[in-house]
Amino acid sequence: MLWLGVAYLGALGALFLAAFWTTNEFTGDLVKVFTLDNFRQLLQLPVYRTITARTLGVAVLVTLVDAALALPVAFFMAKVARPGLQRLLVIAVLMPLWASYLVKAYAWRGMLSQSGPLSWLGISPGYGLTGLVVTLAYLWLPYMILPVYAGLQKLPDSLLEASADLGAPALTTFRRVVLPLVFPALVAGSIFTFSLTMGDYIAVKIVGGPTQMLGNVVADNYGVANNLPFAAAYAVVPVLVMLGYLGVVRRTGALENL
Repeated sequence: MLWLGVAYLGALGALFLAAFWTTNEFTGDLVKVFTLDNFRQLLQLPVYRTITARTLGVAVLVTLVDAALALPVAFFMAKVARPGLQRLLVIAVLMPLWASYLVKAYAWRGMLSQSGPLSWLGISPGYGLTGLVVTLAYLWLPYMILPVYAGLQKLPDSLLEASADLGAPALTTFRRVVLPLVFPALVAGSIFTFSLTMGDYIAVKIVGGPTQMLGNVVADNYGVANNLPFAAAYAVVPVLVMLGYLGVVRRTGALENL
């Protein structure tokens, strides 16, 4: 609690305090005078609204792609595979997490390049928004599979057997029995995929082409433009989005599946 309260929340509070400061346009030094200019700039300039909307759209799309991929994989792991194979599949899902983020991102840069394997097959989207969604969906997929797998393990097999005995085909059972019960686990996984995508800025630089996302605008203003107050003000946006999302998620019971 001390670490969380001082090292994390204290640093976050100091960052948000800087959002109400400004910088000297000639020297670049911090001017610790209360002002709302940074937030006015965010609201008044259309480019920042566009970047925010794009970031939200990419986060939602990555979450939906991961959910669609995670459901069949997690269902096979939890309900079809034998115990020995189940353990091997869990290890296989976890193995990508052992590799460096940068290694995986640059691997996808090679895959998406004009001379990469996907180009040989004629299906490469290249660098840009589509390539970014593909890369981020791959990077965060284990964070969606594991909560869904845990949720499906809690699903009694007797419910599936009862549905089959009543004459329901497999798709009907999945839609009316499995999906409603595993929905909180899907929402729990979406917390990871959505929040990690909202804050990502490295993959954007590696495979995003000219695409701008909220995270790399914050990073550029802090590291390149030396404008900490504006970077801090823009960093408030994903925090508010995630607080609102977590408030909604709490009512689904999804936090119990984390």
